[in-house]
Amino acid sequence: MYNEEKLQQWVAYLSRSDLPVMKQTARDMAVLHANERRLTTHALSEIISRDPLMVIKLLRYFHQHKSGAQTVEMIQVEQTLRMLGIESFFEHVISQSLIEDRLKSEPAAIPPVLRVIHRSQFAAEYAYDWAVRLHDLHFEAVRTAALLHGAAEILAWCFAPKSMLNIHEIQQRDRTLRSHEVQQQVLGFPLSALQLALAAEWSLPELKMSVADEASENQTRMLNVVLAVNLARHSANGWDDAALTDDYRQISRLLRIPPEHIPCMFKRS
Repeated sequence: MYNEEKLQQWVAYLSRSDLPVMKQTARDMAVLHANERRLTTHALSEIISRDPLMVIKLLRYFHQHKSGAQTVEMIQVEQTLRMLGIESFFEHVISQSLIEDRLKSEPAAIPPVLRVIHRSQFAAEYAYDWAVRLHDLHFEAVRTAALLHGAAEILAWCFAPKSMLNIHEIQQRDRTLRSHEVQQQVLGFPLSALQLALAAEWSLPELKMSVADEASENQTRMLNVVLAVNLARHSANGWDDAALTDDYRQISRLLRIPPEHIPCMFKRS
């Protein structure tokens, strides 16, 4: 059993913290903000949607400040911006904290956290594409869930880089160890528990949806997210990764496409 007290301490600490975003995100938003002709909710949402923690900052602020009349649960980034307003976004949501600056004292943690974000971006693309193919009307929610799947890991790299480097070192020494076991050993809890606790504390159904749930009402949607995350993670090791064969088999069942057609559909250079 994990340490509930430590978990709640993390939730409280992260709830008080300004979540950092990528330097590229801040740079792109600053350039867009300075160009009134190009500054639209669509253009801004495209920048935000590439950065998991920026998406969380936006959705967290919206869910915590929406009026009682706004009952929509899972919404897309562009829709949120329209309801919130661009001026309000730049006044209340935009981050002053950058991931790269936060990790200057632990530069070894920068490449791993950026790799997690990179994988999350690809997972979001895969999940969105499959949701469209499956005629899922909640394709944007599916994209967001896949993008946010690694949110707790990203936050842990940003706020506890030494612990995460320790976890990485332990797993490198013994590759048979399961990730959640090592996380619980070092942090006191698995990152999946942190993700669910933050989803509840911040009233973020999008974040909760990113964690696999066998009791999910929409098994196809949840399977889409899980398989997209798996494909992004395994292919990051190279397209000869042994785990991809099983991924292709499961994706083919999801999309009702022969497994031999899957690699050419979703490989990236």
